[in-house]
Amino acid sequence: MFRRGGFDGVIGNWPYLGGQKLTGVLGNTYREYLIHALANGVRGSADLIAYFALRAAELVRHDGTIGLVATNTLAQGDTRQVGLNQLAANGITIYDAIKSMPWPSRSSALECCVVWATRAKVRSQRGMTSTLDPPPRVCGSPERLAANKGIAFQGSNILGLGFTLHPDEAQDLILRDPHNKEVLFSYLNGQDLNSHPQFAPSRWVINFHNWPEERARQYQECYEQVVRLVKPERARNKDKSRREIWWRFTRPTLELYETIAPLSRVVVMTLVSKTVMPVMVPTGQVFSHMLGVFADDDPAMLAALSSSVHYWWAKSRGSSMKTDLRYTPSDVFETFPLPPLTEELRQTGDELDTYRRNVMSTRQIGLTKTYNLVFDPHCTASDIEELRRLHRAIDEATVRAYGWTERIDAVGGLDHGFHPVGRETRYTIGPAAQRELLDSLLELNHERYADEVSQGLHVKSHRKDKRRVGEQEELDLGIDEPHE
Repeated sequence: MFRRGGFDGVIGNWPYLGGQKLTGVLGNTYREYLIHALANGVRGSADLIAYFALRAAELVRHDGTIGLVATNTLAQGDTRQVGLNQLAANGITIYDAIKSMPWPSRSSALECCVVWATRAKVRSQRGMTSTLDPPPRVCGSPERLAANKGIAFQGSNILGLGFTLHPDEAQDLILRDPHNKEVLFSYLNGQDLNSHPQFAPSRWVINFHNWPEERARQYQECYEQVVRLVKPERARNKDKSRREIWWRFTRPTLELYETIAPLSRVVVMTLVSKTVMPVMVPTGQVFSHMLGVFADDDPAMLAALSSSVHYWWAKSRGSSMKTDLRYTPSDVFETFPLPPLTEELRQTGDELDTYRRNVMSTRQIGLTKTYNLVFDPHCTASDIEELRRLHRAIDEATVRAYGWTERIDAVGGLDHGFHPVGRETRYTIGPAAQRELLDSLLELNHERYADEVSQGLHVKSHRKDKRRVGEQEELDLGIDEPHE
C-alpha cells in the first residue's frame, strides 16, 4: 500500500542476473545508471538483485517493511557490499532471514535466500548482519593483511582450448624438436585435481609466456597449432588486447610462476567446489584459472588450509556458485589470519598428505569422491575413519597453534560430527565452535591489521573509500573447463 512518503511494504521475487553479465545483457549505460542512481557510486561485480534491494529501500516509507526472495549471492561478496551493506549503513534493519535454502523445485540446483527488513526500530530481536547471520561478538568486516600478500594466486586463464594438446602429442613434439620443451608444459585443471587419484594432468599446453610473436614463431609446430586453433577464435573477441596478443594466454599470471620457481611443490585448491580441500602438487606445470595456488611447500600450510577453521572462514567470506563454494583468494585468504605454522601442524599436514594419497591410490578415486565418503555418515570403512581422525587432529592442532583451547572448551569443545552445510552434510566442527572461531578470527584480523597500519604497511588513499568494492578481485572463472 502506498502512502505519502512511500510504501508501507515492498515484497518481491526479483529477476536474477549475475554481475558479470549485466553490461552484456543490459548495456553499459544502464549499468552506469544503476551504479550512480541507486548504489551511490559504489562499484563492484554485483548481481542485479543488489540494485533491486536498494530500490526497494528507496520506495518504502520510514516505518515500512521489505521482503525479498533472492539468490543467496545477495549476502555474498560484491553483491553484499553494494546492496545489503549499504542498506545497513542507511538505517535498514534486517530482522530475520533464511541465509540459504534450495529453490523450491526438484529440478533446480539454485540456492536462494529470504530477507525481511524494515526502517522501523526493532526492539524484540537482535537483528541480522548483511551476511544474514546473527550478530557476532565482533563488529566490522575483515581487512586484507599485508602478511598474506603474494602467497595466494589464481592460476592462468589461457582463453583458448587450441593451446592444449594430448600428452602423447606433446611428447611427440618434444621428440621431434627438444627445444619444444621450452614451451610445452603439463596443464593441471580443476577437473584433474578433483577426479584423478594422483592429481595427474590430462592435457598439456603450449605456453609462449610473455614473449613477442617473433620469438614464439621460432617454435614452428607449436606456433602453427596456435595460429590454426587459437587465432581465429581470438579474432572474434571483443577485447582488443586479446585479439592483438592471440599467441599468449589472456592472463598468464607471470608473478605466480616467478614466485613458485624456487619451490619443488606447492599447495593448490580448486576454486569452485564443495570440498574446499587443498593438496600438494609438483611445480613446473601450468595451473588453470580454476585453481588457487599457494606459494608454499610447507605441510604446515597444507594443514592450516585443510582445517575446519579455514573452511568456515572461507564459507563466511567467499561466495557460491549453485551449491558450491567459490573461493576468491583476495577476499578469503588475504583476510585470513594464519595460525603460527607449528611443528604439530607440519607433522599432521604431512600425515594427511601421505595417508590420503594412499587411500585415493588404493581405491582409485579422486579427491571429490574421497571426501564424499568422508562426509557420508553411513560410511564406516577403516581408511575413511582414519581420514576423519586426521582432520580432527588438524583442527585440534590449529586451535592449539592459535592458543584458543580454553575459549573452545568454554563453548563445549570442537564437537566434531556430521553437521549440515546448506543442503549438504559435512564432517566438521559443531555450530558453537564455528561461531566462536569466526569471532576469534575476526578479532585477530583486526588486531593484526591495526599492527600493520602502525608499521606503515597500509597507505590509505585520499580518495573516498567507495573505491574498495570496485577494486576487489573478481574471480576469473573463464569458459575453458568445468570445475569438477
